[in-house]
Amino acid sequence: MKLRFFTALAFAVTAFAMLAQNNVAEEVAWVIGDEPIFKSDIEEQYQQALYERVPINGNPYCVIPEQMAVDKLFLDQARIDTVEVQASSVSAEVESRINYFIANLGSKEKVEEYFRMPLPRLREKLNEMISDQYSIQQVQSNLTKNVKATPADVRRYYNDLPKDSLPFIPMQVETQIITINPVIPQQEIDEVKARLRDYANQVNSGEREFSTLAILYSQDQATAVYGGETGFQSRSVLLPEYATAAFNLNDNKRVSNIVETDDGYHIIQLIEKRGDRVNTRHILLRPKVSDKDLTDALVRLDSVRSDILAGKRTFDEMALFISQDKDSRNNNGNMLNEKNHSSRFEMADLPAEVGKKISTMQPGDISEPFVMINPKTRREQVAMVRLVKRIDGHKADLAEDYMIIKDMCEATSKEKILRDWVIQKQKSVYVYIEESWRNCDFKYDWLKTGK
Repeated sequence: MKLRFFTALAFAVTAFAMLAQNNVAEEVAWVIGDEPIFKSDIEEQYQQALYERVPINGNPYCVIPEQMAVDKLFLDQARIDTVEVQASSVSAEVESRINYFIANLGSKEKVEEYFRMPLPRLREKLNEMISDQYSIQQVQSNLTKNVKATPADVRRYYNDLPKDSLPFIPMQVETQIITINPVIPQQEIDEVKARLRDYANQVNSGEREFSTLAILYSQDQATAVYGGETGFQSRSVLLPEYATAAFNLNDNKRVSNIVETDDGYHIIQLIEKRGDRVNTRHILLRPKVSDKDLTDALVRLDSVRSDILAGKRTFDEMALFISQDKDSRNNNGNMLNEKNHSSRFEMADLPAEVGKKISTMQPGDISEPFVMINPKTRREQVAMVRLVKRIDGHKADLAEDYMIIKDMCEATSKEKILRDWVIQKQKSVYVYIEESWRNCDFKYDWLKTGK
């Protein structure tokens, strides 16, 4: 199951609670339109930056309130444009964060103790913050939606850039992969299913609690420690087969039939449905791969490697014919980097076993078969890789790094559009800065427009 990580937003809520607990005076520092920015708001953001060691370029008591003021301008525009943020999306995000807090802190009560507020208030605070965040993003997206750099734009941008401003691109590689999933004996699958049926019977008969069995036996480590609870999830987040079974459940005292997914085999118990989201518990078991199964797969792939080296087949052909890696099979075996949507990987972005092999290879080399853990299914599989290309670390170059420079060009154009918009927006919005907050070197000329 996919879980969210503890984000800056979470700490912002914590800081808010701490400041309230310490009775920080609600002194108005700025006013943008009819929206005040309190001293406690600024302190909250500052503590958040300190906690996360986020560098602040300048005096934090100048930089932070100015950024908050800019956000207020975008929120004002969102109201004018009647920007609508999908309540279901905000609610789903709120619940996802709440579930993560509960999972990491241990219980709802501990979450309330940690944040120093009851859950309804925490939900309300998160809802407000996330809704504002989405509104700002939508306004900015609308303003910059037509930015699209042409090759001529990119070339001109590159030529105008000072050479010392070009980013350094770490060493990257392009690689192909062929994977084989070892054959799992039917007996092993039957044994896994029998164990899951036994667990389901124990729960359905009232003999044991589902959560207890999940803690003891589930192989999904992320949820097992919390009794198998996944938290509220939408269909798009869950694996398709899991989602279908979960949303078809109606009785939270009964357990689903066995569900097979790419992760393994599950039984599921409904906790609660809320519109297009569902909260469930599950127990996951994965059939074990025997040493013999792995050896057989290694021998098979070694034979394929011999045929490729002998010129009987190409790596591309064998990737298409036998590889069981869904993402690369129909792309001549080329691995695709989801991080940058390209075929190039920095070494740290490769699966650990692949990176280890690639590090000692030359372009054109084909590795011997090896065992690796599929990063998505967490199952053992056998693989071999071919190093297609190695690009040494270098300053960004137009010919070699066109997409990176194109992204930089478009980002610069978007930044200029948003900056120009803020300057114009300032002229139509009331701005007040309290006297003690005016001695700053601001990015924008607030004092000219403010009072």
